[in-house]
Amino acid sequence: MRRYFYKKLRQYLDLYLRPNDRIVEIDAKGSSELLRFQNHLVLTSTARSGEARNFEAVREFRPDYVLLNGNIHYEADIQTFLEALRKMLWPSVRLIITFYSNLWRPLLRVATALGLRSKTPEENWIAPEDARNLLLLAGYELVREDSKLLIPAYIPVVSYFANRFLAPLPGFRLFNLLNIVVARPVSQSNSNPGAAPSVSVVVPARNEAGNIEAAILRTPAMGPDDELIFIEGNSTDNTWEIICQMQQKYQGTRTIRIDRQEGKGKGDAVRKGFALAQNDILMILDADLTVPPEELPRFYNAIVSNKGEFINGSRLIYPLEKQAMRFFNLLGNKFFAVMFSFILGQRFKDTLCGTKVLTRENYRKLASHREYFGEFDPFGDFDLIFGAARMALRIVEVPVHYRERTYGSTNIERWKHGLILLRMLGFAARRIKFI
Repeated sequence: MRRYFYKKLRQYLDLYLRPNDRIVEIDAKGSSELLRFQNHLVLTSTARSGEARNFEAVREFRPDYVLLNGNIHYEADIQTFLEALRKMLWPSVRLIITFYSNLWRPLLRVATALGLRSKTPEENWIAPEDARNLLLLAGYELVREDSKLLIPAYIPVVSYFANRFLAPLPGFRLFNLLNIVVARPVSQSNSNPGAAPSVSVVVPARNEAGNIEAAILRTPAMGPDDELIFIEGNSTDNTWEIICQMQQKYQGTRTIRIDRQEGKGKGDAVRKGFALAQNDILMILDADLTVPPEELPRFYNAIVSNKGEFINGSRLIYPLEKQAMRFFNLLGNKFFAVMFSFILGQRFKDTLCGTKVLTRENYRKLASHREYFGEFDPFGDFDLIFGAARMALRIVEVPVHYRERTYGSTNIERWKHGLILLRMLGFAARRIKFI
């Protein structure tokens, strides 16, 4: 039972923890046997209630993740414990907490009495809603929560089917043994007026000749040294020629970089644009301008004020212009938003809005582990969304006003691309939810 439990727990944690991450495990019992990482520091939590906690070693180690495996069961004052730890955490650190469901308390006591489980001095048992509240009080923001392990012992075929396919489903989740929450420390000060970051706005453009100048004129200044990056993608009109002309025309007033993609698809164009970017914040603006460039400062404010780390546009809150989105496209957007919210563990109203924002530092980390999901996303949206979810970035949606096109026609083929999205949905389910 113990071997099987820790095997499954390591498998679940592998969704977040990667071989080159720096990890601190604060072990409540002094018998850590969970992780096998090179950059892995184990600290034993031995202080009793009321004693001062010294987590200075955590700050000095500069971890990417801090793991509390069952610690809150042994802490007499969970809030004080979490507050002391938060003071030593950098803003980019993710705190992972695992704890048992209170429903399993009687069964675990029976297992202990029968010698199937080691005797442990649990101080308390809390519900997931208690964990959320304690994190809030201690200065953390909940990023993701999940429950796993319907059957914590190995039964051939039965354990595999129940734990992989039934445990993630609504209804069955209530009876899972293991709760996993991921949180981030909230900064004491979310603003630094003296260090406003600049933005690189990447504009993938295929057959968008009539929108290029408008994109330049309508994109407002956000940081002190913003840049526009146009990536032309196999156009059949004169989009590339117009991009070159506009770069010359506005070279004295705007920083404009341009290039042409060798591959195909918006995803390939975005990756090329991000590789050229020089600034701290990366944005995507679709060249059809159906998301008004004038609304980009909302995304900028959300990320620089630390309200989120991955900012996603949502077109489905404000009323749509009459021809902005066809009926079946609207249904598809709503369907995929619900399904991806379930799979990724963070709420999405609109996964397919092209406007997305993150820092260049987080994008580099995301790109370095892109092989976990592969590179088959032609749109680029889910390459970023999947990576952000695995990194446990705080995802926030910004409502935008979705407008009709004023030039050209859509590059979306609803049925063909819908099938691709279904394939990606299934792939994400296997890699994130049903593991």
